Amino acid sequence: MTPNKACAVVLRDSAQGAELLVFAHPIAGIQLVKGTIEPGESCDEAALRELEEEAGVSAATVTRQLGVWQSGFECQVWSFSLCVPAAPLPDAWAHQAEDDGGHLFRFFWHPLAAAPTNQWHPLFQGALGFIQNAA
Repeated sequence: MTPNKACAVVLRDSAQGAELLVFAHPIAGIQLVKGTIEPGESCDEAALRELEEEAGVSAATVTRQLGVWQSGFECQVWSFSLCVPAAPLPDAWAHQAEDDGGHLFRFFWHPLAAAPTNQWHPLFQGALGFIQNAA
């Protein structure tokens, strides 16, 4: 399987355990940072680019690959890259993304071991399960 989507997985430790960076899309539910891998771009490069474009996090590195997932949606094959920001991220923030006409994404942390709520976009519920098994 050759990935055509890159997902930037950002985790942090908290008193309650590991937490995963997610965001609320204004019209499409809770999601993860993910986007198309551009021609000539590696999975890791795409994940870091998407992290900057969608979350405004411009200083991060990829520490390892978590694997590849056949999403079952529109021939999307996702690559998951574990990304570590250069500085700690806040508990919550909003970022104006420029793609798709521009949307305000509201970022927050989801407990990694927790099930997705009904606010999660169905595709991203499956991606969360993959990350929970791979991390």
